[in-house]
Amino acid sequence: MNTQSGGYEYGQLYRSEDKIYPREVKGRYARLRRIAMFVLLGMFYGGPWLTWGGRQAVLFDLPARKFYIFGMTLWPQDFVYLALLLIILAVSLFFFTALAGRLWCGYACPQTVWTEAFTWIERLVEGDRAKRIKLDRAPWTLDKLWRKSLKQVLWVSLALFTGFTFVGYFVNVHDLAAGLLTLSAGPWEAFWVFFYGLATYGNAGYLREQVCKYMCPYARFQGAMFDKDTLIITYDEERGEPRGARRRGTDPREKGLGDCIDCTMCVQVCPTGIDIRKGLQYECIACAACIDACDSVMDKMQYPRGLIRYTTEHAIQHERYHLFRPRTVVYTLILVTLLSSMAAAMLLREPVIVDVLRDRNALYRDAGRRGIENDYTVRIVNKQNIDRDYVLSVQGLAGIEVRTDARFSVPAESVYTLPVTVSVPHENASGGSAIEFVVQDLNDPAVRVVEESRFRGPVPGR
Repeated sequence: MNTQSGGYEYGQLYRSEDKIYPREVKGRYARLRRIAMFVLLGMFYGGPWLTWGGRQAVLFDLPARKFYIFGMTLWPQDFVYLALLLIILAVSLFFFTALAGRLWCGYACPQTVWTEAFTWIERLVEGDRAKRIKLDRAPWTLDKLWRKSLKQVLWVSLALFTGFTFVGYFVNVHDLAAGLLTLSAGPWEAFWVFFYGLATYGNAGYLREQVCKYMCPYARFQGAMFDKDTLIITYDEERGEPRGARRRGTDPREKGLGDCIDCTMCVQVCPTGIDIRKGLQYECIACAACIDACDSVMDKMQYPRGLIRYTTEHAIQHERYHLFRPRTVVYTLILVTLLSSMAAAMLLREPVIVDVLRDRNALYRDAGRRGIENDYTVRIVNKQNIDRDYVLSVQGLAGIEVRTDARFSVPAESVYTLPVTVSVPHENASGGSAIEFVVQDLNDPAVRVVEESRFRGPVPGR
């Protein structure tokens, strides 16, 4: 049955994607991808298990509103650093894209890394490209059943471990593991483990290149960051055309041919299924698998390598390459400014936060011989991971003094609330005057925080 919609048949509007069977390739770029995969996955899976100072080294404790990153603790007041870090990463992505194209996509993108891992498992269980195609087309047999089942078991195991590890960055990973093993984990923890496990399973196991082609926005606007001096993977059409088959060792010029033998190896190894010989395409993730494949063919044919290579449009046109150009200079200046600001902000980051809240229930209180009194609530946040001793003083008016105990201790990474009464002699406590609360660390003279407030007293003439 044909379903019509606006004059078009349903089959013309939608066609299911053909499964891509990328061939395994060996070469220098393949080794770089595998090294990147093992390093990045090792960092991801091992990160939650690292300890620092007796606690989890990297933990984003959302309920406590604290981010632990090795020896540094970030509070809600410090989230500006995280925003600055995200800006730096975004500008870095633009900078490296302008220099060398989609390096992120080809070697470090989570979609690429986990797809590589899932493809490796598939290849290990079902065999090389030809065997996988034959297995999928064959009828169901005992051999096909156990291979498909084993692949699914390994995929699901890796996906669930990925979900568990991801949640382990937000919940103590040891408590999470114990809770899941004893079926006593909280419902939300279990939900997110399965949710991210399902996302990994679907994206890396089935969607794969479709995420890059249809779901990732980066593929759509990357061209705006390219120029004629950006390193991209390019087929040398001048050298390769016209294509044609020939015997090994044949001089292509004698037959009026280019160096491309039209073996389609570059297409067979491409994880997104494109033909790089058709020019730059947004589906290309710059994994360089086609370069390794083409170089191996060139070696067999005794031709020079580099028919497909990293190069620039200017180089293809035999023009000069420009490393320093307006966009790279601007990106460099922005990055240097952001990194310098980040470093300065972290170095000047106060280890203690002081907030002073004046009691608004009463303007002031006449305490007779003690003068005029105001009540305050002082909140001290000790952002360090050790207990600290502090002393509180007040300045700004003649004769001002603190009527409560000004010495106190604040436990590590905690908030201490101190009710404070401040008095000023009658002759100096008129109207509303600015005063300063000073919190001094008794163990470190360099740590001294000043917070301004107002002291209220009777208005002259009233």
